[in-house]
Amino acid sequence: MPLRDDDPTSVGEYVLEDRLGSGGMGIVYRARSASGRLVALKLVHAQYCDDDEFRSRFRQEIAAARRVSGAFTTPVVDADPEAKRPWMATLYVPGPTLFDLVGAEGPLSVARIRGLALGLVEALRDIHRAGVVHRDLKPANVLMAEDGPRVIDFGISRAGDNLPLTVTGRVIGTPPFMSPEQLRSPRDVTAASDVFSLGSLLVYAASGHSPFKAESPYLAGYQVMFEAPKLHAVPEPLRRIAERCLEKDPTARPGLVELHRLFLELPPSAGTGHVTGEQAPEPAPGTLDRPTDTGPTDTGPTDTGPTDTGPTDTGPTDTGPTDAGRAYDDTANDSAPHGGGTPSNHPADKRPADGPRVKRRAAKRQLILVGLGAALTVGALSAGLLGYAGFEDSSTASDAGPTVRYRAVSLPEGWRPWRTALRADSGLPAKYIPINYDQSGCRTDGTDLYCAGAGFVVAKVDAATGKTGWRYGTLPQTARPIGERDGLVYVYQEADNTRRNLVALDTGTGKQRWTRPISASEAVLLYDGGILTLTPDHAEMVAYNTAGEELWRVSEPTGDNCVPSVLGDDPYALCWQGDEFLDTRPFRLVRLDPADGTRQNLTPMPKKALALGAVGGRPLFLRAETTEEVYQAGYERPYNAFLRVDPDTGKVTRIPLKRALRGAATLVDGVVYFVRTNGSVTAVSATSGKSLWERTTDMENLSAPVVSKARGEIYFANRFGRLLALDSATGAELWRTDALDDPGDTATETPPQVLLVDDAIVATAGTMAFSLNPDDPTTRPTTPAVGD
Repeated sequence: MPLRDDDPTSVGEYVLEDRLGSGGMGIVYRARSASGRLVALKLVHAQYCDDDEFRSRFRQEIAAARRVSGAFTTPVVDADPEAKRPWMATLYVPGPTLFDLVGAEGPLSVARIRGLALGLVEALRDIHRAGVVHRDLKPANVLMAEDGPRVIDFGISRAGDNLPLTVTGRVIGTPPFMSPEQLRSPRDVTAASDVFSLGSLLVYAASGHSPFKAESPYLAGYQVMFEAPKLHAVPEPLRRIAERCLEKDPTARPGLVELHRLFLELPPSAGTGHVTGEQAPEPAPGTLDRPTDTGPTDTGPTDTGPTDTGPTDTGPTDTGPTDAGRAYDDTANDSAPHGGGTPSNHPADKRPADGPRVKRRAAKRQLILVGLGAALTVGALSAGLLGYAGFEDSSTASDAGPTVRYRAVSLPEGWRPWRTALRADSGLPAKYIPINYDQSGCRTDGTDLYCAGAGFVVAKVDAATGKTGWRYGTLPQTARPIGERDGLVYVYQEADNTRRNLVALDTGTGKQRWTRPISASEAVLLYDGGILTLTPDHAEMVAYNTAGEELWRVSEPTGDNCVPSVLGDDPYALCWQGDEFLDTRPFRLVRLDPADGTRQNLTPMPKKALALGAVGGRPLFLRAETTEEVYQAGYERPYNAFLRVDPDTGKVTRIPLKRALRGAATLVDGVVYFVRTNGSVTAVSATSGKSLWERTTDMENLSAPVVSKARGEIYFANRFGRLLALDSATGAELWRTDALDDPGDTATETPPQVLLVDDAIVATAGTMAFSLNPDDPTTRPTTPAVGD
């Protein structure tokens, strides 16, 4: 459709040519670069430009879209989330959406659905492998290009390590294409939710309507959660596949590998999608059956990867308020994908001949909804579906303010609350976007901090004042410093994506003392007596002393692959046969003599076993309950036992857990803390496997914990600078803080970190570092610290 009078003529370096459509988040244009390249440019609505929460959400969408690449998705070409009106440009793909195609031509044939399904399965595979769950797979978000479908619009997707940006009680989405768990408990959604949405989408393609046809979003959501899908208009054998995708239980749905096989078995040439049996198809869909671009349809956080079929953690889950978003939009005429295509205006659908009967059924269901005032309806539907009407739940745990236990506190000399922006070098390109956001943060020598990560260069920061002493390098690093020892801090230096060096810097001056080439993909580790590295060709492990002198070098046996590991303070190697990655097969634990690197094969370890560290000098691993690939098992993989290894004999002692536990696991002083994406924390004894305590919080996106033994407290940070303190003995919540006003541009993508300098808490969120007194956590600095 042509541009309107109030449309801009250009955005960034792109000239706008046509308006493709409008949704809740923004307007999508066809645009052209100076070189003639066509893009689909999404420009955020003006009313959202001053909304920090919305900008964070848009940054998250850009980050999710950048992570995904594949034949059946649309790549991000350019973006500026910091512009006055944020925008994102993706490759322009000509073609209608599946919504428009079915509206214009009617249901697709089984043969066409076969090609569509295979393309969507491949798209979801790429999305899930990138650590993202789409969460809004619907006909309006699938472009029907000549060479296959394209999945677009990552506006409410979430990476496996991302969490909701707010907790304000609103849940939004497109109910006929949402999964039951997405409505019931958005925080616990995995990529199996995308499989459910895929089933609904294919039913729409085969019959012209959603399997959950209703007159309102409330009733559509009720049907999704409690009623059987309407599949009589779907021909066999597609119907059997759709039935399995639409199982209410996420663990009962097929994975992508099985779906690929099932769709391949469909006949490549078959009849139309119309049913030839006794039952006629249902009437054409009404407006509520039509998928729409409902804008920022964030339904809360999700795990990544389809759900595994093994037992899951039945511990505490967060049933608190859900993520904010926009109300349900039942208009489809002005919706368009951001990946390209041309919207079509459908004539108004006629009401079915049995309209009055449908109304009576709806009335009965409404009575059921009212009568179900039990936990599920009140807890799930009111927390979820009421969000479509724009209701908010303003009751959050932070409303009551922090409760602080006052104890003697030890702070660095001259300490005061501070915050410091960790910036890139001035010579960095203005639009530089870090590629890797893993493990940003700081290390400490007890007096100073040494920080590096996404968006900022290596910097020395005074732990008492936050003032910057020196900076090193011109490009942001992809990891925090390795550690500090003997007056040197060890950092990574990356000239490009293929070369990486270990660099030793003088802690006093920031000057480079020595450098060594290392593997571009494996971490450097400090052990008692040296620094353990892997050579760039991955053929040898090399140990250096603090002066950079080689202590020893060990070659990998023929046919082996090995990566270095430090458990406790001792050097080890994890070795396996073949060219695959470590997490794809069983491996061997190999002990390395710290003096000369002599190898001692200790024991084979099962596939997916996770190294935690050592307890009493004995290496400790977690045994995975399922060995499915990450995108099939869910990013919060279930673990059912500890494996403790005798470092002398290799004997393995299995310590079973009472039930399978999920979450990021951290070993601290003989206790393993499982931290789930929904904010729940479980503490387990590493020696007995006994659960010590469990605590459910509504504070998602928590960092790994840091424990103050002297104060008996455990601290966490989240991406937006909120801090949480729990009693380390009982798990009781002691206090929490509000989010930072300015966590930085990469807050939604950068894992947070918290550490202690004496009793002072130091945390990083985005490109901001800050420090608080645990006895007075609400007092924060009013202005950032400054350095040289």
